[in-house]
Amino acid sequence: MAFINSIIGLGSSVMMPIIFFIVGLIFRMHPAKAFKAGMLVGVGFTGVSMVINLMLGALGPASKAMVERLGLKLTVTDVGWGTASTIGWGSPIMLVAVVGFLVINAILLFLNLTKTVDLDIFNFWIFLLVGAVIYAGTNNYWIAIIADWIIYTLTLIIADITQPIIQKKFPNKDLNGISFPHLTCLAWVPFGIIGNWICEHIPGLNKIQLDPETINKKLGILGEPISFGAIIGVLMGILANYSFSKILTLGVNIAASMYLLPIVVNVLVSGLVMVKDHVNAKLKDWFPKRKFYIGMDTALLIDDPSVLSTGLLLLPLAIILAFLLPGNKVLPFADLASLMFLFALVAPFCNRNIFRMLISGLLIIITIFYIGTSIAPEFTKAALQANVTSIKSFSSITNIVGSATTWIGWIFIKVSEWIAAII
Repeated sequence: MAFINSIIGLGSSVMMPIIFFIVGLIFRMHPAKAFKAGMLVGVGFTGVSMVINLMLGALGPASKAMVERLGLKLTVTDVGWGTASTIGWGSPIMLVAVVGFLVINAILLFLNLTKTVDLDIFNFWIFLLVGAVIYAGTNNYWIAIIADWIIYTLTLIIADITQPIIQKKFPNKDLNGISFPHLTCLAWVPFGIIGNWICEHIPGLNKIQLDPETINKKLGILGEPISFGAIIGVLMGILANYSFSKILTLGVNIAASMYLLPIVVNVLVSGLVMVKDHVNAKLKDWFPKRKFYIGMDTALLIDDPSVLSTGLLLLPLAIILAFLLPGNKVLPFADLASLMFLFALVAPFCNRNIFRMLISGLLIIITIFYIGTSIAPEFTKAALQANVTSIKSFSSITNIVGSATTWIGWIFIKVSEWIAAII
């Protein structure tokens, strides 16, 4: 267990190059080429982490300042996806659940029930988190394990179904043969569909076209991601009541993040494509009538201007909603700066229309706040069971960009608790 935790502790920047190097060798890729591909993936993930940390480091204090300025006094603290991942990997169910994920993926591939070869192993914490909360709520090891395995199976199947649409709606990305078995993001696809439908059927709203290409065409340089990032950064600095110099710094940092993120994602993708193309060619030789997808992290999609812009615009709105929603106890905090991840798979179902994504985003945030309030006792207990000592200063916790606070996570948590109560 200690060895596994030490490997996991290396993070995706080290884990993913090793995984892709090994996969390349398994599929008879030349060792030198497999090494280069793995290193490009590692360099790409490192670059993505650096740019995201730049963005989160700039947005985090601004978010905190806005929360304090509004005087929010809520009892369930959002501790962020970093803490949530630690809860998942530290859960008592971790080892058996992870072995089950690998076996399930292999069986489904063998039976031709999925096309996705899930290499996004680092993000297994997303499934483990739901299982950890279920275990905390039921005190039943096998209910938590079985529920986790069912969720993982459904996620692989849904990743297959959504892949062609995602590939089509991101025309500037090479997503051929890539799927996204990412529960946190996939769970909100129906909300993207609903938000898009609402806008499509309301006269006036259906005429609003705010995809990045249209914005850029109408506004010129002001519609480019670097300019939009600067404008949003400045506005957020003003809302946070920053000094003039800190406002300008925040604007430049957000602009830099929006400009640099596509560049580092391209490095990651270049390594991924080397392995993906080789693996697909071998699989086509071995299984000429089958089609396969490589399951990857939605980090490949967050560099899209529609995804980044929606996450940034929703940040102050989420703080206001936390204040206004009756019955909400969730204090949005650590994950505020990570809201863009929620829209990676919503974007294609809203045709990358930022206005429609915002409508969907409001529905998503409202749902997350009420679910976070509902499962806070189980979430807090799961953290204690995983020996996460950093939460001891909080009376109750949750996280808003995670699997447990999705509607799917909530249903499985509550149904599992009902089953545990009657057996």
